[in-house]
Amino acid sequence: MESKCFLNCAMLTDFYELTMMQGYFLQDHNPQAVFEMFFRRAPFDGGFSVFAGLETLLKSIADFRFDAEDLDYLSAQKVFRKEFLDYLADFQFRGEIHAMDEGTLVFPNEPLIRVQAPLIEAQLLESLLLNIVNFQTLIATKAARIYLASEEGEILEFGMRRAHGVNGALGATRAAFIGGASGTSNTLAGKLFDIPVKGTMAHSWIMSFESELAAFEKYAEVYPDGCILLIDTYDTLKSGLENAIKIGKNLQEKGHDSFGVRLDSGDLEYLSKRVRERLDQAGLKNAKITASNELDEGIIHQLITEKAPIDVWGVGTHLVTAKSDPALTGVYKLMAKEVDEKFVPTIKVSNNPEKISDPGIKQVYRFYNGAGSPIADLIAQEGENLKVGPPYRFYHPRYPYRFLDVAEYQRIEPLLSPVMKDGKILADFPDLKTIQKRTKNNLQTLDDTYKRLINPHVYKVSLSEKLKDLKFSMIAEYEREIQEKASRKGSDSR
Repeated sequence: MESKCFLNCAMLTDFYELTMMQGYFLQDHNPQAVFEMFFRRAPFDGGFSVFAGLETLLKSIADFRFDAEDLDYLSAQKVFRKEFLDYLADFQFRGEIHAMDEGTLVFPNEPLIRVQAPLIEAQLLESLLLNIVNFQTLIATKAARIYLASEEGEILEFGMRRAHGVNGALGATRAAFIGGASGTSNTLAGKLFDIPVKGTMAHSWIMSFESELAAFEKYAEVYPDGCILLIDTYDTLKSGLENAIKIGKNLQEKGHDSFGVRLDSGDLEYLSKRVRERLDQAGLKNAKITASNELDEGIIHQLITEKAPIDVWGVGTHLVTAKSDPALTGVYKLMAKEVDEKFVPTIKVSNNPEKISDPGIKQVYRFYNGAGSPIADLIAQEGENLKVGPPYRFYHPRYPYRFLDVAEYQRIEPLLSPVMKDGKILADFPDLKTIQKRTKNNLQTLDDTYKRLINPHVYKVSLSEKLKDLKFSMIAEYEREIQEKASRKGSDSR
């Protein structure tokens, strides 16, 4: 199924991207350029993130077009000249993109996506790329945290009605599945992305019948298999549970063994334990307990710690809105530009050391130990081509005098690979189940210290010696230029 924008994505851009593009066009300034997307801080104070959104992005880029209605709208802004609008009428992205695989565990300051294209084309991707990848990576990360907190349990995404709009709901469902959710209540997302759709009942079903027991009976008549009854409409233990047990025993006698109950309010630890006891006493030991109601990874972790006998977790608002950290800090920066038919590195310098970019065209290498666990990532200049064998020195990205020598490793994996060339997608995309499996495998191999919900260990992302030398020589050169300008200005004022 398609996984792309439901709008004309060419117009899904910040206005200043278009004004810059026109400026480049009118100045005949359109060299080849290389941009990279990375994020500066792991969300939720966590120790890892899950990369997601690539397929959605690439399919949207492949369909980039400005239609007549778009051009009429832009013309009406009285900003754009006819020759630039004529250029947009034939616009198509023809560059190349390298990216990590969806489901890869990623960390701050390493490039997740690299775009190489004429400057005008690369510039237009910025807003769309950040919109899609920032959001889906954020939600996939939240889902993975919830999945781990449940001790790799069954997570159902129930958040559509609280999601941020239609595209937000669809993107969140897709990303949540990548991060570890087993299914969704979102029927359209299930159709589009081949995600299992799940659902039980609302309190309105029960309230619409003459009694709770009648409501349960009617539901069981229609759905004898997969009959999950919501038991907290009136009184969970005295009414809902006892009526549900009657239905469950009746279904069991008829050979239907996929019965369960759902708790949507109250003290979930206390109630789930009492419910489990009564179900077992009634001979319904296979009955599953589903819990919902404003769950997040912290609440689920606490319930697991207290051994609450909950089998399925329905998570909505906190998952699809990434409550507690509503945005990934992803940015899109120019790293190299073509000068005299060769690429030269560029750097963004800031008074804040964390915002100084790592210059040049780069590759990310992940080092693994003998058990197959990642131990650190090294950002190197494209062309360094790291091979297994010698020890490597990992330099701190902000403090060049700090380094770590890595010798005890067994495997090195380059993480960026080509996914688009000449504006065309290079290969078929894996289905979401394959991507989810990749996420889960990556989570299993990651050391537990990075997966702690509170105060996780910081995964090291470092610079190669060549990249470190390039970065700090460019910073030093910039500082010399500033000092020389200040010195000349002082001489002129005397």
